[in-house]
Amino acid sequence: MVPLAAGALWWPARSALLVADLHFEKASWFARFGQMLPPYDSLQTLSDLDALIAATGAATLWCLGDSFHDADGPGRLGGKARDLLCALQGRVDWVWITGNHDLKADGIGEVRAEVEVDGIVLRHEAEPGSALPEISGHFHPKIRVHGRGRMVSRRCFVMSERKLILPAFGALTGGLAADHPAILSAAGGPATALVPTKDRLLRFPLAA
Repeated sequence: MVPLAAGALWWPARSALLVADLHFEKASWFARFGQMLPPYDSLQTLSDLDALIAATGAATLWCLGDSFHDADGPGRLGGKARDLLCALQGRVDWVWITGNHDLKADGIGEVRAEVEVDGIVLRHEAEPGSALPEISGHFHPKIRVHGRGRMVSRRCFVMSERKLILPAFGALTGGLAADHPAILSAAGGPATALVPTKDRLLRFPLAA
């Protein structure tokens, strides 16, 4: 499997892309409570997915939970964003895995609580006691690196012996420090932050 700089995981043997935490319609959710944000997050995220699917030739897309910011998000998705979603679903086998934000999000394709593929469990949030290898999202991991007089912040993957936690793919998502105790606990053991760049994969050991 290949972690991509775009924040997705490419599985060549399956011609599949895995993404986590798209958080469609997050801006419109905030607008309902009076906090007005530019309402283009869903379209931007879908456009990024469109480009990635085209670049990889993916046949399958697994979305690992929190694809919508809330359970009513699918009903608010409209216009160009909904048109692009429908177009993409016509191009790839699209599977939604539910998360803690979108537990009731359905009516837009195949929705699963979790999936096991080739002995690997795909779910939203890591289960520390799980015996099977696991790929998940939920935590939006990011890493900050200090050097040459400046600080650089990047979203990252977190990998341990049996688990891989994906970064948030959504255009309007924050992040949690990769060495946060909640992430290290979910990883279930010694972990490494992976930061894909254009031509290499950087590795940063995460101290407990």
